[in-house]
Amino acid sequence: MGQDGTEDLGGERASIGAASEPSAAGRPVDWRPVVAALANRDARAVWAKLVVDGGGGALSPARERRARELLDAAGLLRTTDGGAVEVADVAFRELLAASASLQPRPTGVERFLRPDGRIDRFPAAADDRSHLLRHIADRVLAVGEIVTERELTERLARFGDDPVTLRRYLVDAGMLLRTRSGSEYARADEPSGS
Repeated sequence: MGQDGTEDLGGERASIGAASEPSAAGRPVDWRPVVAALANRDARAVWAKLVVDGGGGALSPARERRARELLDAAGLLRTTDGGAVEVADVAFRELLAASASLQPRPTGVERFLRPDGRIDRFPAAADDRSHLLRHIADRVLAVGEIVTERELTERLARFGDDPVTLRRYLVDAGMLLRTRSGSEYARADEPSGS
């Protein structure tokens, strides 16, 4: 637990005991009660039965009541004005929306890369496109290194499905130079340190 009241959860931070934004039902949105409820076999059986056909499970009345209380406390059930119990599907949407705020938003060139480092999309803004191409140039070719077209194309394949077009973009942007024969490539400048 950090001094700021958060707990590290595999690289993500989650608030412990801090008030979250309230859900549509007025409860704080928190993933822990949902996971705890669904980890309970009886609660999961009752919830699944309600999802499938709206009825209860084959539990004793006392066990079913406890399971429903657990599911209600987690926000997975709601009781209508008429007293009927329904599945509260909104709990999952709220949970996902709340957890999205725990994910840090990518910045810089990472906005245009998938988690595996491959290009997700090319930026529309010229400055962003230049930064992305510089990022790739810095990773595929060292200053002073000369490689064949084939080797460069193989290196660029790590970044996208169309390494030939990517190679052309790097040359057109002036980041890579083609030798007079056109069969070899070299860096056009010093690395930017990105």
